[in-house]
Amino acid sequence: MLNLSEVLLQGHDMTSFEQLKEAVRVRASQGEMFFRFDVKPPFSDTPANWEDQLEAAFTSGQRR
Repeated sequence: MLNLSEVLLQGHDMTSFEQLKEAVRVRASQGEMFFRFDVKPPFSDTPANWEDQLEAAFTSGQRR
């Protein structure tokens, strides 16, 4: 299971929500099957619907 906190810790150099979405896509394309939102992204550009956007990024990464 992929936890959002794990993605954030491993990508400590990320500075935007868009970079986070790409990191989630990459992790999904590497075979992760489940994704859990255990923290809220700390970026100033994090949108109100961040859960939906990250879920979509994860799903699209699984299809690669």
